[in-house]
Amino acid sequence: MSDDQALITSLRSILPNATIWDAPELAARDPGFDARNFSAAALVRPSDTAGVAALVRFCAERGIGLVAQGGRTGLAGGAATVARQIICDLGGLAQIEEIDPVARVAIVQAGVTLGALQEACALHGLDPGIDLAARGSATIGGMVSTNAGGIMAFRNGTMRHRVLGLEAVLPDGRLFSDLTRVLKTSAGYDLKHLFIGAEGTLGIVTRVAVRLDPVAGASATALVGLPDAASAQRIVRHFLGSTSARLTAAEILWRNFAQLMQRGLGYASGQLPLDAPCLLVLGLGADSIEAAKAVLEDGLAAIWEEAGVIDGLVASSEAQAAQMWRLREETVEIERAHHLPPSFDVSVPGGGLDAYVARIEAGLKALDPSYAPYVYGHLADGNLHISVNCDGPVAHERHEAIEDVLYEGLTQAGGSFSAEHGVGLDKREAYERHADPVKRDLARMIKQMIDPGDVMNPGKVVG
Repeated sequence: MSDDQALITSLRSILPNATIWDAPELAARDPGFDARNFSAAALVRPSDTAGVAALVRFCAERGIGLVAQGGRTGLAGGAATVARQIICDLGGLAQIEEIDPVARVAIVQAGVTLGALQEACALHGLDPGIDLAARGSATIGGMVSTNAGGIMAFRNGTMRHRVLGLEAVLPDGRLFSDLTRVLKTSAGYDLKHLFIGAEGTLGIVTRVAVRLDPVAGASATALVGLPDAASAQRIVRHFLGSTSARLTAAEILWRNFAQLMQRGLGYASGQLPLDAPCLLVLGLGADSIEAAKAVLEDGLAAIWEEAGVIDGLVASSEAQAAQMWRLREETVEIERAHHLPPSFDVSVPGGGLDAYVARIEAGLKALDPSYAPYVYGHLADGNLHISVNCDGPVAHERHEAIEDVLYEGLTQAGGSFSAEHGVGLDKREAYERHADPVKRDLARMIKQMIDPGDVMNPGKVVG
């Protein structure tokens, strides 16, 4: 019997109720966004927290690396695996255990998708306060582990601000249980934050208490053409001051990205106002569609000249609103246009967006005259997504040079080289070059203390 066969036999003996796939079965299945996700020796899908704990103990006793996976939609290689590692697939922990509409709290297992939670909460007029384009596949456990942000972060914060409490299996198999359901607690160290954004390197999140918010009864959408990000920010400030409706989204698309999306989605010329240096997709919530549209139309009219609006359109139907949102969300068009393009995810302090984009466009062009990056993102919190218009993977030296252009001065300005996609494998070297050295030392100390055997997602985030 081979070592891999012996491993599978041992796993089946200690986890008789779990789904287990060996390497050949993994090779025949879709690994998700990253082809490296299924390079492991086996995938195990436990049916409950006790099964996760048993799997963790199994790996810890044998010194086998264990990688937790959720929806496999990560963009930084945080769920990538190598031979001899084992995947802990959390798809078997997919129950919404409770929604308390009075306390506005949901207790969910880690494998619940964001879309499923949104649908369940909507029945109570509530929402988890966070939204992503990958809502149908991204899981709550994965979103906690990457501290996901999304389009509503400017108003509601990232996952770190949505999590009231959580449960996690530690590297030695013990259960950390702090399912606090209240916002106010000052009872010592708030240790749940060790696991939020840790990408599974300190433990596997199994249950989460999620803070919920009331939702507006209806929404309206507009697409606005503008000369620059500063003009778009004037519009955002105007609507943030509204007392009759709530700004729910403010997404910015620079021209090169918008034109690519127009071509890729097959939009006819003139179908939407796309001929502007920047496009702003606005979402506004109110008690009714009519009220939301009225506030959006009146607000745009009031700020039109001051913001230097070039063109604009308030969606007249749900279908037209969906067209506008497809321009922002169907980012797979970048991958259709370029094979494995170098892609990045940064946070820039709000007042510096135009200068930052101008600087990186010039810096990238200095590296290669053909470079014209696709830039888009979450305007109100300064989170920009950037893809270079070339096929990848590029040579290591060139990738570092691109990173240096994009990350130069970000930390000193108060921004971040990784906004919401995490560090994973793909940003490990950038983390070593650009993160504060004392911060890196503290992170290594915490990792060594909690996971001295380096069992949990080895090689990710902390070196």
